[in-house]
Order: sequence, then structure tokens, then C-alpha cells
Amino acid sequence: MPDTQNPKSQNTQMIKAVERIILPLPPEHPTESDKVEMDMYARFMRHVRTVPTSREDIRVLSTIQFVADMMVFDDAYVAKVLVDLGLRAPRVSFPERYLEFVDAAMMREVTEIGSANPAMWDLKRHWDDIGEDKFAAFKRDVPTIEVGSYSGVHV
Repeated sequence: MPDTQNPKSQNTQMIKAVERIILPLPPEHPTESDKVEMDMYARFMRHVRTVPTSREDIRVLSTIQFVADMMVFDDAYVAKVLVDLGLRAPRVSFPERYLEFVDAAMMREVTEIGSANPAMWDLKRHWDDIGEDKFAAFKRDVPTIEVGSYSGVHV
């Protein structure tokens, strides 16, 4: 029988609860230059509630794709802007091209061009907190060309 009076035993019984999905916040000081980001944020927040699925992570991915289609932007760019605004979600919630971008940025030195920004590091910490695979970047399928598999025009 656990001792509920002892604060030390209470601390060991607590399990760290982490929200799997944290929705973004609007830009702090929206100016004319932030109009696109504010429009992405507004469309995302308006549409995320209406996606007909019970899986929240798929709802986020579907909403990112919807916003990208509506605004004629790449899915990866929309995901980047939303992550910069504070979106935190499991890896499955992001488009594949954005995951490639984040994984490549994480492997660069902090001083290199193209390295991860603070929002990406926060996203990586979120992935670690919710139990995502720490080696997911290395498990990506890399397309290779094997000898004899190209079926082009023979001359």
C-alpha cells in the first residue's frame, strides 16, 4: 500500500503529463510583413476544428495541407511558419518534406548555415517528451538507384 502522506512517495508516483499537441499562438506584434503568417494562423485555427477525424495528429496534418492548398504555398513552408508560431505535435502531424528539413537542420552544427532555429529545437524537445523515436531521422528511406533498374530509352 503506497504511503500517500510522504511527499517523496507522491513525487515518485506522479507521471509527467505532456500534451501531445500544442496549438500555435498568433504573431505577437502583427505588422504588414507578418500578414501572411497571421493569415496562415487564422486559417489553421479556423479549419482545425472542422476536420472530420478523431485522430488529432492527422487533423493537424490535414489542416496544414488545407492551408497550403488554400494559400498556394508548399506544405513544408506552412508547417515551418506554424512551428515558429508555437505548434507542437507528433512527427506524424507534419508533411514529409518538413520532417526532412528539420532532420537535416538538426544534424548541422549550430554555427552552420541552415542549422535548426530555436523553434525547431523546442519541437525536438517536445518530440522527446512525448516519446517519439529519437532515431527517426536515421530510419528514413533513402531512394537509391540500383544497376539495371533504370528503364529508359535504349539507343
